[in-house]
Amino acid sequence: MNSAQIRSADRALSVGTWLIVAGAMLYSILTVTPLAARHTPQEWRWTAPILPLVVDAAVVIVVRLDATMARLGGHGGRWPIVLRWMTGCMTLALNVADSALQKDLVGVAVHSVAPLLLIVTAETGLAYRRAIATALNDLNTRQQAEKEAREQAAAQRREAAERSAREEREHKAALAREQREHEAALSREQREHEDRVRREEQGRVEAGERAEREARERAEGEREQQQRERERREREAAAHAERERREREEAQRREHAEQAEQARRERAALLAGGSAEEKLPEDRARQIVAAGFESGLTVRAVSELCGWSTGWVTARYQELRETNHTVLEGALS
Repeated sequence: MNSAQIRSADRALSVGTWLIVAGAMLYSILTVTPLAARHTPQEWRWTAPILPLVVDAAVVIVVRLDATMARLGGHGGRWPIVLRWMTGCMTLALNVADSALQKDLVGVAVHSVAPLLLIVTAETGLAYRRAIATALNDLNTRQQAEKEAREQAAAQRREAAERSAREEREHKAALAREQREHEAALSREQREHEDRVRREEQGRVEAGERAEREARERAEGEREQQQRERERREREAAAHAERERREREEAQRREHAEQAEQARRERAALLAGGSAEEKLPEDRARQIVAAGFESGLTVRAVSELCGWSTGWVTARYQELRETNHTVLEGALS
């Protein structure tokens, strides 16, 4: 048998086993529930289906895990055997208990069919699965050995072909190497000749570049000398212009100082006359008002010096303020 046939038999075994398990579970629930209900207090009779469900759940666990362990080729030890037989015996006892209590031997025989079939099916299915797993392992081992033999033969054929191809490549490589060495020798001679010609040409070019660079450096040196000379003349001209400007400013400052001193002496002379006994001429009075305004004298003091009224002096002060304000605005604008 091949692996596909073995797997088909395993599937048939699994389907049949689960059909028997499902039928036995259904029959067990229908048989055990009334017995559990009669032996349960009235208010708790709704829990009667729990007991057969728990026992049948243990049966399902045992069957499922036994199938898995059999496929893996393992063994769970003694406890799976204890659980399997304990659940089987419990199922058998619960199914025949009602008939046994009524001393109905036919009922005992009828109700023992499903549990006994479940127990035997579980044991037989486990043995079948182990046998199938062993057969699959043997078949896989044979197939693996055949595959390795085929691969080894193919590897030997490839190795022989590679050895032949390698020898042919080595022969061709030797011929190609000799051809390359000959071509390399010719190329080396050609490169040496070209290098010699190129060095000679490069020497001529470098000589020309060196002469051109020296001429350019001389021209740049002359330009730099001319630039420095021009900058020196510009600095001297700027220094001469700066000296002339400072001399003009100094002369203007001296002139302004002399004019300010002259104006101060004139104001002092105008203000030194003392109080006037009568009105002075208007031109003279205006000069005294202007001197007083510049010196910061009060209107009354200036009125006493010129002999004119304080109102007239105040009006002249206002004119002088407006004049100074106009001049200041013009200077700022």
